[in-house]
Amino acid sequence: MARFGAGVRRLREHHIIMLLWFVIVYWVISVAIGLIAALRVKNTSDFAIAGRHLPFYMVTATVFATWFGSETVLGIPSTFLGEGLKGIVADPFGASLCLILVGLFFAAPLYRMKLLTIGDFYKRRFGREVEVLTTVAIVISYLGWVSAQITALGLVFNVVSGGEISPLMGMLIGSSTILIYTFFGGMWAVAITDLIQMIIIVIGMLYIGSEVTDLVGGVGVVIEHAAEAGKFEFWPKANFVEIIGFAAALSTMMLGSMPQQDVFQRVQSAKTEKIAVWGSVTGGSLYFVFAFVPMFLAYSATLIDPDMVAGLIDDNPQMILPTLVLKHAPLFAQVMFFGALLSAIKSCASATLLAPSVTFTENILRPMMKNMTDKQLLKAMRIVTLLFTALVTFYAVNSEYSIFEMVENAYQVTLVSAFVPLLAGVYWSRASKQGALLSITLGVVTWLSLSMVGSEDPVVPAQFAGLIASAIGMILGSLMPQMLKHDPHVHHKLRAGHYAEEMAESATPNG
Repeated sequence: MARFGAGVRRLREHHIIMLLWFVIVYWVISVAIGLIAALRVKNTSDFAIAGRHLPFYMVTATVFATWFGSETVLGIPSTFLGEGLKGIVADPFGASLCLILVGLFFAAPLYRMKLLTIGDFYKRRFGREVEVLTTVAIVISYLGWVSAQITALGLVFNVVSGGEISPLMGMLIGSSTILIYTFFGGMWAVAITDLIQMIIIVIGMLYIGSEVTDLVGGVGVVIEHAAEAGKFEFWPKANFVEIIGFAAALSTMMLGSMPQQDVFQRVQSAKTEKIAVWGSVTGGSLYFVFAFVPMFLAYSATLIDPDMVAGLIDDNPQMILPTLVLKHAPLFAQVMFFGALLSAIKSCASATLLAPSVTFTENILRPMMKNMTDKQLLKAMRIVTLLFTALVTFYAVNSEYSIFEMVENAYQVTLVSAFVPLLAGVYWSRASKQGALLSITLGVVTWLSLSMVGSEDPVVPAQFAGLIASAIGMILGSLMPQMLKHDPHVHHKLRAGHYAEEMAESATPNG
């Protein structure tokens, strides 16, 4: 019996070593591909939006892979186990709707404007003050999202090394290596690695799904069990509090994610306007479909190993799916699962490191440093990327939020400050600078005030109240007598792309 136990331990150690070597090899190859992609980067346009050269399949891949991150594989399934579909209204429902709606309603007008960042839109539409305020909000919102990916990297390295690599060390290894190819390759590196990682995610998730299906006796068994447990309850009950709570959860990701640089980058990176539209729609649709695979896998664990689930569900639910794979799947299936998980995290982390760094450099730093050449601007973008990586790693190490909570909370600040000015700026010709400033002020003040009150079960969630206040501010501020200078024809100029030449001039060294 002792020999048998020793043999099992040796086999397990052998599996861990093999799995860890796979992770190391895969990591090195990914970084190498990113560095090769860096050869395409000649200027800031290449670094920020891949020179607007991406074909349909690459735009689709980078939209999908950017959003299919750690929260999709670890955060959403653990939340689903505890709360069912009603607990994941924000993601994947709100998140996928965000990408689809951006493609249908925002991709075309934004693409025609030929801007480098989403902050450039606010500047052209409403002026410098609105540009700065929205850019700061957007950059802050990325803290939670990127930190969630770095936290997940620490978790994965800890798991695949059998505990030899601590979560902290895993975070440091993960963030530093992703920084390498993002620092040099920018959007080109992100897009090319995203394409490869999307393929790995799809193949890996489908393969491990088939393995787990065999263990539980079929997909129907899992669905029936989940339905009996009430996990498919989605719509709120017919009372005010639940309806408002549902709307708040949905809007946080669906609307709060729209004024984000990573979404804007994918629109602007496309070769054509049509690709910008349908790449976003297709990527969002694929994200919604494949987000249910990790949920299926995690719920299968309640049938395969209920004791393990019971032991983790309260203290560390994010570990349920990785533990299931390590305990019950063969080595090749483990390799496929952790390959897909690493791909999901890497693609999301690299994109979300790049987006705020580019936005901050273009919309905050560049106007402060006059006569900056394109070469100097590119260098500044890379330095800011380095600094932002250090910042989010520090935040991740010290955060007590779960991966799902980090991502969901990230979009509250942009929901209350940047969404309404974006929507009104594109679709309401009377929207003015005064309206945008009042919208941002009322939205943020309302949100912060209610958040500080700290009610555990508010009638109206703070971020939803902030969204309503932001909309009221835009309407009142734009309809009131205008106290601030504003071009009444700016909306039509932007929608028609008439600022393209002006933007090109402003991108020159003397702009």
